[in-house]
Amino acid sequence: MNRCVNIIAHLFNAPLGDSEAAIGVGTVGSSEAIMLAGLAFKRKWQNKRKAEGKPYDKPNIVTGANVQVCWEKFARYFEVELKEVRLRDGYYVMDPEKAVEMVDENTICVAAILGSTLNGEFEDVKLLNDLMVEKNKETGWDTPIHVDAASGGFIAPFIQPELEWDFRLPLVKSINVSGHKYGLVYAGIGWVVWRNKVDLPEELIFHINYLGADQPTFTLNFSKGSSQVIAQYYQLIRLGYEGYKNVMENCRDNMLVLKQGLEKTGKFNIVSKDNGVPLVAFSLKDNSNHNEFEVSEMLRRFGWIVPAYTMPPDAQHITVLRVVIREDFSRTLAERLVFDIEKVLHELETLPSRIRITAKIILADDEKAAAANKEKRDLEKTREITTVWRKLLFWIFHPSPSLIAARILPLLANLELLEFLLRQDCSADFAAISSPCSNLASEVQYAKELNPKRGCLQDHI
Repeated sequence: MNRCVNIIAHLFNAPLGDSEAAIGVGTVGSSEAIMLAGLAFKRKWQNKRKAEGKPYDKPNIVTGANVQVCWEKFARYFEVELKEVRLRDGYYVMDPEKAVEMVDENTICVAAILGSTLNGEFEDVKLLNDLMVEKNKETGWDTPIHVDAASGGFIAPFIQPELEWDFRLPLVKSINVSGHKYGLVYAGIGWVVWRNKVDLPEELIFHINYLGADQPTFTLNFSKGSSQVIAQYYQLIRLGYEGYKNVMENCRDNMLVLKQGLEKTGKFNIVSKDNGVPLVAFSLKDNSNHNEFEVSEMLRRFGWIVPAYTMPPDAQHITVLRVVIREDFSRTLAERLVFDIEKVLHELETLPSRIRITAKIILADDEKAAAANKEKRDLEKTREITTVWRKLLFWIFHPSPSLIAARILPLLANLELLEFLLRQDCSADFAAISSPCSNLASEVQYAKELNPKRGCLQDHI
């Protein structure tokens, strides 16, 4: 492991002497590497604040909204505020100027990304470093920089060696990189390297000697397999600088083939940059009829898994498809993918627009709801009529049998009375209603005379 750390530290231009060992550790992916780097920044900041007699309970990290979720995990798990620089149309990485504006005395570090997950673009670490140097001079702070080079750490040194993003910049204090991305190792290995020993607080390092010698350790996971470390060391010594350079140049060339093929269709906007991770991020020029999610879903029928996703705030209205080019993604595969995408676009053009389909579904749902409401109203009306008829027949039949023949036929014929009862809930002044067959007031008086104990009609409905 120590030999891998030394090789990677020299690759990142760490200021080491000829016989000086690098400071770093192998981790379970870049997620653990970022946790360890963040803990080192937090502890060092807290120690300084304690020595100055200042509060140290509100640390924060400044980064872009395009960070990977492991940064959010670190902030939540270790109680650090994450201050994110929002994106904007056409600029999908952290703006260094806005990031520096958000830095305050509680900022433990600014995190830059060398290879954004969203579009593979390298953030301008050099500009960020220069701006932070000026701000530190003005404020008296010493806010450092961490570079999340999970994807780009094994790319930039080989195809853009002139790019200044690593320990050549004085404020870059730690860098993490994933061996299982472009380090050409299977999943489960990451690395974090510090600039100097002073950048890793000694109290975070544990020393054990029960294995026969003093072994310093700084990890969140103690027991883990060594197979990925062995594989990483094998790749480093087998391929060497020239071998890695050939692999990365080949990935970049195949990325350009895919990009040019998509541009020739005339259907897509390319969101990714050429000077970044070898991937192609693209979006539809016209997504009014069909969107990127439909393209992604239909590509699965041809064996392609091309993710579609929306950008973070304030560019969440942009939807992107992304294809990552690895060492086993050949030129032939790139051409085949373009061909399959063209077939998918042709099929989508023959299908009805999702907007029209959605409108039909909404219309059908509205019709079903209207039919259900009508059925409900008819049922309620039937119940009302049944209730009124029960009350009416109770009044007709209950006083005496002799009233049936004399009164039932005129009352049944009085449809206007029935409508009135339905409207007035049977609580009207019945004496004011005239019937075509007879006078209702006279009938009520007649009922009282036949059975005085019954009272008036209004009392029993």
